[in-house]
Amino acid sequence: MREDTRTRIQEIALRLFTEQGYEATSLREIAEELGVTKAALYYHFKTKDDIVASLADLRVAEVEELLEWVKTQPRSPETRREVVLRYAEALRRPRYMEVARFMERNQTALRDHPKIVRMREAMLELVKEMSDPDDPLALRLGRSMSLFALHAGKWMPHEESVSEDEVMEASLEVALRLLEP
Repeated sequence: MREDTRTRIQEIALRLFTEQGYEATSLREIAEELGVTKAALYYHFKTKDDIVASLADLRVAEVEELLEWVKTQPRSPETRREVVLRYAEALRRPRYMEVARFMERNQTALRDHPKIVRMREAMLELVKEMSDPDDPLALRLGRSMSLFALHAGKWMPHEESVSEDEVMEASLEVALRLLEP
């Protein structure tokens, strides 16, 4: 029951933060939307920052897990391909788009949040692991962009006749082309 309530709080907070903005949403509004008292909400999350941290934790853990794996692998085309495939799979997980929209719409408020800073650092470390320092800049940039190409597909407007899976497959195709010249 406790995890169900936490999850419900996260869902409502995520929606309100995205719709109204992080700074414009209060814990009172989240509690009211949930139909509980502020005291009941405080049992799970003391602050809005605690809610943000809980939303970012899973994403940070996924990137750090991938980063730890890639550090044990040789820097090779096969490893880079596997990084992109694993990263693409993580982006297919539930809630990714909701959290991404929330973060995109609240960049200023979240810029210095410790969990968001750690996510940014982990992504930069992951990008760094995909190339050798002496690789040409254009090659390093292309490999970096391969990960962000997966994100770009999620943000582009789509025709109604194109499914989410088709967009992801096209994004993955572009990402893989960017890896190697």
